[in-house]
Amino acid sequence: MELSDSVQRGLQSLADPSAFAHTSFQVLVDVSFRSLLSSHADAAVLDQPELKQIDQILLKQSHAAATTFILEAVKQNADKSTISIGRRPPQINDVSWRLQYHMKNEQVDKVNEPFYSISLNTENEGCSEDIDFTCTMEQLQDLVGKLKDAAKSVEKASQM
Repeated sequence: MELSDSVQRGLQSLADPSAFAHTSFQVLVDVSFRSLLSSHADAAVLDQPELKQIDQILLKQSHAAATTFILEAVKQNADKSTISIGRRPPQINDVSWRLQYHMKNEQVDKVNEPFYSISLNTENEGCSEDIDFTCTMEQLQDLVGKLKDAAKSVEKASQM
């Protein structure tokens, strides 16, 4: 589905959690459908309490983008795969790792530094792919901390 740059920017703004909170997003999508289904134009369609804190220009651009997107999807009789915008990150199915040591560097100096070799088995849209990387212990600890924070955020968002 081909969408103009202004529609794409409006949809990106709508998807930005710093611009639209979850409830504001839901209300704007609902308002967009209601404005398309209404038999007469209602100037107060965006006059919702959940949308008051949003910049009015951004709100109108996002509303126009959402309604254009809905109309274009209906016009093309789009299914779920057609209206999917962008790429979905791959799903991690398995992780394997091993501890290794750098014995010498390029100048043939003794180093003896441990590092981890990590392989993530991922799947995206039915295609399996391995992502391989190495990291130091500090980098691995930082990665684990960020993954724990992400898991907490997902858990918190799912409870809303």
